[in-house]
Amino acid sequence: MVRYDNIDALTLTELPFSLDWLSPETYLVGGAVRDALLGRKKEYIDLDFVIPKLAIETARKIANHYHAGFVVLDPTRQIARVIFPQGTVDFAQQEGNSLEKDLQRRDFTINAIAYNFHSQTLIDPLNGLGDLKRSLIKMVSPTNLEDDPLRLLRAYRQAAQLNFKIDCETRSTICHLAPLVRQVAAERVQSELNYLLRNALGNYWLAVAWQDKVLQSWLNNITPNRLNKLAQIESSAHLLEQQLATPFEFSSDMILTVKLTCLVSNIPEEAEIELNQLKYSRNDIRTITTLLRTFSQLKQSIIDKNLREQYFLFQATKNIFPYLALFAMVNQSNLDWITLLMNRYLDPLDPIAHPKPLVKGNDLIQCLKIPPSPKIGQLLTELQIAQIEGKISTADDAMQLAKNWLNLKP
Repeated sequence: MVRYDNIDALTLTELPFSLDWLSPETYLVGGAVRDALLGRKKEYIDLDFVIPKLAIETARKIANHYHAGFVVLDPTRQIARVIFPQGTVDFAQQEGNSLEKDLQRRDFTINAIAYNFHSQTLIDPLNGLGDLKRSLIKMVSPTNLEDDPLRLLRAYRQAAQLNFKIDCETRSTICHLAPLVRQVAAERVQSELNYLLRNALGNYWLAVAWQDKVLQSWLNNITPNRLNKLAQIESSAHLLEQQLATPFEFSSDMILTVKLTCLVSNIPEEAEIELNQLKYSRNDIRTITTLLRTFSQLKQSIIDKNLREQYFLFQATKNIFPYLALFAMVNQSNLDWITLLMNRYLDPLDPIAHPKPLVKGNDLIQCLKIPPSPKIGQLLTELQIAQIEGKISTADDAMQLAKNWLNLKP
């Protein structure tokens, strides 16, 4: 056991409860200690405590006293969570007959440092502090990674999060164990993947993870060219924003979705299978498959540049058109053409992107004395296109054109 009594570098978030609730043998462990030592601060706290005994009982008493949320996460391993407005605090029963044994079960050495609030000391049996100073992600043991294969993917996420490098032996072990990632619950994989897609260094570490074959069991359509596109998305978004007549900013969610679209199959049906397997929401899947289906329509519109094609494009994409514009930019579509379409989309009065019909279906039924049928929808579409092409401008014009159209149709 190695103790560090000099904790000047340790700046811990103020506890949301009194220290009196914790026994002298209680230790803060994991990411909170690591981040405090690195001087990393979070607005939303996420603390993990290890207690020699009565972990769930301690958590329940604290929750009851502070009227906080309480949930038992794992009754077998005696883990409970208390939910405060400031964040969450987890209490876990110590595994093994000593704290050192517990720390030796963890994923990486930098996460195997413990801090005792009562004695104000660090316990670091695996030299995690040394690896922090070297900015190194180093495994505690291959067995620990094998026991929870999500840790294989988490190495790349933490490297991106902390701007660290991965120890060579650790990376070699991850490559060897990579097929085990397929055993991990899809929701957990998705969470790590989303973090990498949002993080500034995530593009680089996604490429490394792909090179180490950690992602192949979930996303088997990734190629070097697709990974290169990820690095272009933020700059493409910024370039397009600068060209627009109306101020607009691509959100982090938009950028994440476009990145994910670049990683899945180009075939919408295959992409849907991949995204379903990763437990993405129906809305996410619908957005991405719509992007893939309409991208070819957008490319055709670049050739034709006619209002009818533009109308159908906006109708197909609705409020996700900005996603399509950014996806098209990354796939080397013409900037001027994409800018023109984005300006249409951002103008609420634009008749092509946001058409306002001169007549409604009921108007056609009543005035033309025709029964409800799919023909009504066809009429409304043709009338809308005639309006945006400048052929009609009033309801009377629309009714007359509808009469003429009906006479021409069987």
